[in-house]
Amino acid sequence: MATTSAPPFAELYSPGRPFTWPELQSLAADGLLTRLHQRGYTLPEVTASPQLRARAAATAVPEGIRQRVVAGRMTAAWIYGCAEEPDRLALLVDAKRRVSSLRNTRGCTLHEVRLGPFDVVSMGGLMVSSPLRTALDIALHVDAVRAIPALEGLLARPERDVRLRLLVLAIESTPRVPHKKAALEKLSLLAPALVSGGPVDVKNAVDPPDSTEDVAQVLGVAHLEREP
Repeated sequence: MATTSAPPFAELYSPGRPFTWPELQSLAADGLLTRLHQRGYTLPEVTASPQLRARAAATAVPEGIRQRVVAGRMTAAWIYGCAEEPDRLALLVDAKRRVSSLRNTRGCTLHEVRLGPFDVVSMGGLMVSSPLRTALDIALHVDAVRAIPALEGLLARPERDVRLRLLVLAIESTPRVPHKKAALEKLSLLAPALVSGGPVDVKNAVDPPDSTEDVAQVLGVAHLEREP
């Protein structure tokens, strides 16, 4: 007797998979489903993990471009569980790729950037900016009201894969980073001792192995958004 396999993404329900949008809303109103993101629901007992949120974000990215873009900024912060879901997906596109064909992607904001080998991770069928790259981009490009809580969440991740001192050093040590002053002002609100309104005291800011050159390479500070 043949067995039927479980439907793909059984933990995640979005319009057409397999219920219609009105059906999903009705099931949620009855308490049978819990809203995960704008147009996606899960069973109440399912834990919203980063992998599941990445899977949910992937369903909102047209399949034809899914392997050409990277979820970043506040979208990545939401995937990591450090921010509310933004109204529009923030998608990073490597400057080495052609962007013109992606301009009409609906519901998304595209950012042409340079991405290094440490800047991207894969989860839930979607490429996502790494926690370190996410924190760096948020400090540089997101307004303080939204950026500071997201940065606090990224810094508090149990994996301890984002270190505030490295973020400060990475931004301070690169001369041509756009919005550098504003980024340091945001970070100073999280740790005034590390940012005193001037250059960071790199002698005491990080452990000896974390030289400026090493930090710049690991955090990808040479791979930031291109100036117009």
